[in-house]
Amino acid sequence: MGETGPCGRCSEIYFVRGTGTDPEIEIWNNVFMEFERSADGTLTPLPAPCIDTGMGLERITAVLQNKQSNYDTDLFMPLLTRVGELAGVKYGDNDQTDISMRVVADHSRATTFLIADGVIPSNEWRGYVLRKIMRRAMRHGKHLGLTEPFLHEMVAVLAREMGDAYPELRTNRDMIEKTITAEENRFDAVLKDGLPRLETEITKALESSARTLPGDVAFRLYDTFGVPYDFIEDTAATRGASVDREAFERAMEGQRDKARAQSAFGGGKKGQEFAVADDAALSGVGDQFEGYTSTTVSGVPVVALFDEGRQPVDSLAAGATGFVALAKTPFYLEAGGQVSDSGLIINEATGMSARVEGLARIRQGLPRAHRVRVESGTLAIRDIVTAQVDSELRNATRRNHTATHLLHAALRQVLGTHVKQAGSLVAPDRLRFDFVHFQPVTREELDRIERIVNEQIVKNTAVSTEVRSTEDAIASGAMALFGEKYGDRVRVVSVPGFSVELCGGTHVSATGDIGSFQIVAESGVAAGVRRIEAITGMGAVAHMQEQRAALQRIVDALHASPDVAVETIERLQTDAKKAQREISQLKTKLAMGGGAAGAAGDQPTDVNGVRLIRKRVADLDKDALRGLADSLKSGVGSGVVVIASENDGKVQMVVAVTPDLTAKVKAGAMVKALAPIVGGGGGGRPDFAEAGGKLPEKIDEMLAAAPDALKSLL
Repeated sequence: MGETGPCGRCSEIYFVRGTGTDPEIEIWNNVFMEFERSADGTLTPLPAPCIDTGMGLERITAVLQNKQSNYDTDLFMPLLTRVGELAGVKYGDNDQTDISMRVVADHSRATTFLIADGVIPSNEWRGYVLRKIMRRAMRHGKHLGLTEPFLHEMVAVLAREMGDAYPELRTNRDMIEKTITAEENRFDAVLKDGLPRLETEITKALESSARTLPGDVAFRLYDTFGVPYDFIEDTAATRGASVDREAFERAMEGQRDKARAQSAFGGGKKGQEFAVADDAALSGVGDQFEGYTSTTVSGVPVVALFDEGRQPVDSLAAGATGFVALAKTPFYLEAGGQVSDSGLIINEATGMSARVEGLARIRQGLPRAHRVRVESGTLAIRDIVTAQVDSELRNATRRNHTATHLLHAALRQVLGTHVKQAGSLVAPDRLRFDFVHFQPVTREELDRIERIVNEQIVKNTAVSTEVRSTEDAIASGAMALFGEKYGDRVRVVSVPGFSVELCGGTHVSATGDIGSFQIVAESGVAAGVRRIEAITGMGAVAHMQEQRAALQRIVDALHASPDVAVETIERLQTDAKKAQREISQLKTKLAMGGGAAGAAGDQPTDVNGVRLIRKRVADLDKDALRGLADSLKSGVGSGVVVIASENDGKVQMVVAVTPDLTAKVKAGAMVKALAPIVGGGGGGRPDFAEAGGKLPEKIDEMLAAAPDALKSLL
């Protein structure tokens, strides 16, 4: 229990093994909740006493199997055995390796179940917790000598041992393994970049008298390079250094403060609370949303007003912005991905009109606050007003929200049941749906998904909504967003025979109201998370017309019919590439004085016995320069070639070195010496390097400096 809140006497049940000399194991705990403890220590009897009972399933298993710990039971031994096989160690041989083996076994199980439930590693919320669990397991794997990705190997064991009780482990095994592998590769990349920096900083710390890694340095490694704090601390301890944790935590808190400030809404007000003068009065009003059945509500009292700073006021004059709370409202407050409604609040008696630009939550259980800009008249407390949602925008949003449900069901049908929602945006002009999947969705898959959704639209199936108990709704197969908190009663939105989801948003009456559905983009937004963007209704029609017009412009320009347009483009591309090659070859021949390597102007300069060819040409691209360099290199037999070309006010240069000289003359070194003269830089292989520059007027100076640059390398 905490310092305050429900509490009571507690009974603890222990099991004593053998003669009673073995350690006792607490297997059960009962708390008899009788009182409410106040901050001053006062105990007040609870109106409804209860018993909070908790039994340790794994501890009971250990007792029944006569094992010393949970890890010795058949729940964990298959996992520990697999870890031992991967690491080449045996459980029970060494205390230190045993600790790491237990961490890997326990964390791999937690990881597998979390991913099976739809959690994806990320830097936010539950995804961040999962990432920390996974990286701790990976860190202990490295303690065991596992340098290659290994954690995904544990999934097969869990699917085999626990798949009967949890079939989702087998159904989603491939998805789980891919998610873990991707995260392991990401962590390896983090360590590849961050570990050398960490080692350098630890070396510096060891040179100081305190032998302590500064907290701000540890935070930079964590924040910039992604090295986990635990890893920093462990690595430092291994080398005999400590970490200033207090300073690290201060830097961490400063980062959190900065993030909170940056997340502020409307210039710093999102995190700012409303200053409610009479909380009890507003609680009595409650949050009465009428928007499921109507977009206009008349005769509504204004129950609270706030200025732009969220302080209570009695009125808002024309031109002012602020917030208004109504006794009831048809305006939807952003939730579940659906954006807030917009519209008007008017008072016909006074001529007041205020435009609703968004909504905000005052507090749970209180009326929602409408963010308004008063366009005429004065909006005052206790006014009786009419609230009007922009019905055109609301209808567009409804179309997109129901289409999102259809899209979700179609994705699961085409890609597999591992697909789970990872985020969404439902706006009047578009919808965006993020989902768990581990590879780009192919064009063929997108076409199937789009076709399935449009088939459901053509069926014009009635969309049903009902309020049910959360338990019944989920038991009936309704899709719930993992990690979302639901009350005892939930709203269930169904397209019978196709989709059932828990959803508090607004929807069309029948799928035919959506009109049409078109996918406009598919992309990746994070490891294991894909995004589809789509449009519906007249927006989809307009998009189709734009695409058709663009196609018509293309076929008109090609002087070809649509059915042969692609073939025509491919033929033109082939012809263009062929022509470009021929032009390049001609330019190279011209640059060589008609084609003969060693022609006039190409005579080599002797630099300490090495032949150097320098050449300035015009309007040669990279490919042509490479070809020219190869030709000159072949012609000279043994030597170094430096060529520069001015192209559209910029410099392109190449350096080529014959194979017999690369042991002492590196083309990359020549480029690094010469490129700065023309305002550029570059690099390459020992036998060939290239660079760009922005000072074509310095080309002659650069070529003149080439002998000295070569001499410095010999």
